[in-house]
Amino acid sequence: MPDEHHHADVQVHHRYAELAGRRLFYREAGPPGAPAVVLLHGFPASSFMFRDLIPRLASRYRVIAPDYIGFGFSDAPPVTEFDYTFDQLAELTAGLLAQLGVTTFAMYVQDYGAPVGWRLALADPPSVWAIVTQNGNAYEAGFVEEFWRPIRAYWAEQNPQTEAGARRGLHIEAIRWQYLNGVPDPSVVSPDTWVHDFQLVSRPGNDLVQLALTRDYQSNVALYPSVHEYFRQSQVPLLAVWGRGDEIFGPAGAQAFRDDLPDARIVLLDGGHFLLESAAAEVAGRMRDFLAAARPAVAS
Repeated sequence: MPDEHHHADVQVHHRYAELAGRRLFYREAGPPGAPAVVLLHGFPASSFMFRDLIPRLASRYRVIAPDYIGFGFSDAPPVTEFDYTFDQLAELTAGLLAQLGVTTFAMYVQDYGAPVGWRLALADPPSVWAIVTQNGNAYEAGFVEEFWRPIRAYWAEQNPQTEAGARRGLHIEAIRWQYLNGVPDPSVVSPDTWVHDFQLVSRPGNDLVQLALTRDYQSNVALYPSVHEYFRQSQVPLLAVWGRGDEIFGPAGAQAFRDDLPDARIVLLDGGHFLLESAAAEVAGRMRDFLAAARPAVAS
């Protein structure tokens, strides 16, 4: 797929915003008056995961990619000073968008970006004009049981054994696995990715931040029925572009969107959990076509 929209001369801005006494980092590019596309990152990543996607969208859209509190270059107060929940992550993200004057947007959700994005949509359904989900789950069918078993055990009971299981996800080997597993040619994935993520989750106290969110992930599963109802009521245009080799959220999670959105576009590509690391050009091409069709009057 030709990638004629990838302009090396696109200027990406790296900015900070103050919200409720906290400093949030975000990347921004594209014409200020263009339709907004919000990129919501996964665990244990940050807006860094969108560094190759942003220039491929910014000729046509105002692209905004925030780091959640506790991630990337945003503030990461200790758990004693901030209540880390997905509700809070979504609330601060909504506050940032309001501060930037973004009232309607399309969103790209991956991994943790999905529960953040679903909350934004549930809070204000008309604000979301399209959804691209890249291994961003909304259905029980998406969970690959082997990966989730230790996390479910940690949900059920917190003790030293179950916590050790949950902490495995913070080890560099586990983060590297997230980036390389299911990728046809692992040599195309830069080690910058997992080293960068590992350094950030290894900051003093950040392990407790990540464990708090691991515990709170149960709340996302509880939210699924409301998300499905939102899909049925809104029939929001949705593209599920999925790395089929992902052993965290499997391809069944992509197909499941059709249960409530019969017109959803489902695209399974050879790749893993962080599909952009090996297929950014193809994802961007599919995304541009989809967004142009979803909002033809503005995005053509």
